Amino acid sequence: MNDPFMNLKSSMKKSIFKDLSFSNERKSAVKEAIRTNQQSQFDNWNSETIIAILESVQHESKDGYNISIQLFQKNEHTFQKNEGQLYTLLHLLENKEILTSNWINKKKYYSLNSKGKKYLATYKEDISKQKISLEHLIEEASL
Repeated sequence: MNDPFMNLKSSMKKSIFKDLSFSNERKSAVKEAIRTNQQSQFDNWNSETIIAILESVQHESKDGYNISIQLFQKNEHTFQKNEGQLYTLLHLLENKEILTSNWINKKKYYSLNSKGKKYLATYKEDISKQKISLEHLIEEASL
């Protein structure tokens, strides 16, 4: 069967959008709008939320769904209306090498690695010092 949309993207680039371009000013405005939107999403995260996530995977690997259930049981409602933000934060923590992940039976399980264990231990020893470090992590996520 012949798909009429098969070459649509290529054809549009060659004809309709051939001369379309955006000024650097417009590109900057779009990037700023995206960053502002992301910043408002990241403002919901706080040190206690990150620590609650780290504690939830401290002793055993868990998938995002089970992490969210455990957070809810601890009265951590940050992700209640927007569960997708939990996965954004989990990916950030993974990219910062605080969490590691493994795929098992089509589910991604997160666990605490040595850097994450250090974060958690330091937080419990010196809350003020670790809180600053976690706030820096949150700020970095919004860039």
